[in-house]
Amino acid sequence: MSRIGKKEISIPQGVTVALDKGVITVKGPKGEIKKDFNVDLIKINIESDKVTSEPIRNDKFSNAIWGTYMSHIENMILGSEKAFEKKLIIEGVGFKWEVKGDKLQLNVGFSHPVFIDVPKDLSLTIEKGNLTISGIDKEAVSRFAMQVRKVKKGEPYKGKGIRYVDEVIRRKQGKKSA
Repeated sequence: MSRIGKKEISIPQGVTVALDKGVITVKGPKGEIKKDFNVDLIKINIESDKVTSEPIRNDKFSNAIWGTYMSHIENMILGSEKAFEKKLIIEGVGFKWEVKGDKLQLNVGFSHPVFIDVPKDLSLTIEKGNLTISGIDKEAVSRFAMQVRKVKKGEPYKGKGIRYVDEVIRRKQGKKSA
């Protein structure tokens, strides 16, 4: 049994949740999110002020997906109410990033700049060496932050690269001279 699946999710004022043929739509002040769910495995009950669910079958996969579905619904409700944010830091001499149209340009020590397409539902804010990614879909925000970080991860000898604000890079000593 899933502890997260058994939990009721309250729906705040100004947010509406609707289920239509396996597609859950959440509308709130920040925007609208839609996601497909397999309603053959999990029965989702939407009332005026809360969302509950229960597995239809009693097998291992249904119990595993039960908590995942409720977690997704909760993130959709939270995202439509207030946007999710991820903050990244870039460190290194000459390392920089800038937004050019619908692309993020990264100069991180390669012989060429790296361009990453920015999804339409995300907004980027750049302040010196900090990049703030915000949007209503938690998955999209995290996925884009991961793509940016993957271009040049922080390395352990000098600490150069891209990292999350709260990430700590364990430093190594390097070679000792004889």
